[in-house]
Amino acid sequence: MLEIIYQDENYVAINKPSGLLVHRSFLDKRETQFAMQMLRDQLGQHVFPVHRLDRPTSGVLLFALSSEAARDMNQVFIDGAIQKRYLALVRGFSRDEVFVDKPLKEQLDKIADKFADQDKAPQEAQTLVRCLHQASLDIPFGKYPSIRYSLVECYPKTGRKHQIRRHLNHLSTPIIGDVNHGDNKHNHFFRDHFKLQRLMLFATELKFLHPYTEQPILIRANLGEEMLDICHQLGWPSTEKDYQ
Repeated sequence: MLEIIYQDENYVAINKPSGLLVHRSFLDKRETQFAMQMLRDQLGQHVFPVHRLDRPTSGVLLFALSSEAARDMNQVFIDGAIQKRYLALVRGFSRDEVFVDKPLKEQLDKIADKFADQDKAPQEAQTLVRCLHQASLDIPFGKYPSIRYSLVECYPKTGRKHQIRRHLNHLSTPIIGDVNHGDNKHNHFFRDHFKLQRLMLFATELKFLHPYTEQPILIRANLGEEMLDICHQLGWPSTEKDYQ
């Protein structure tokens, strides 16, 4: 059963587990479970996704309970009147704060986007990154005498595909567990040392004005025990309230 973290007459949000697809895709024909269908069955009514999370990302995923509510919430996203907060565990020591303003070329799928414009210009992409914690393990790795980690919070100002993952890699602090934009040698070490294999990216908050009540809404998703245990092992605070 999915964890419902917000619900009113028009919207419902879940804490999506890592590895769960938002909806059916012909690119993942073997999958049998999808957040959209699971939530529909759980609530006994149709739901309409208003944004998406990458399959390996966990956290706040918002749905509308009608097509009209979906349309109106989509406009909130289009207007940029929504704040998204992510936490990411990255390799290396991050700077205290950096605003990444780096356009990104759209990543096209060979099958799904074979008729798309292959020469489309890079799109504007901006992410604010703040470092919350740093840790160093006295374990030699490659040419380095120790292994460094940072926990960063990210506020994307635009919504490009894999934006946070690509921007953090651009800063030479790739997200742990990112097989497409990260350091796979280090990913293997992390999996073996911490006994956890997943993308260490968490959609922790959505903030917006409700399109009907005009009241401020803050939806939070917990990191979960596995991530909190890793925080503890790295010498960082290890309760959910420490990361809200």
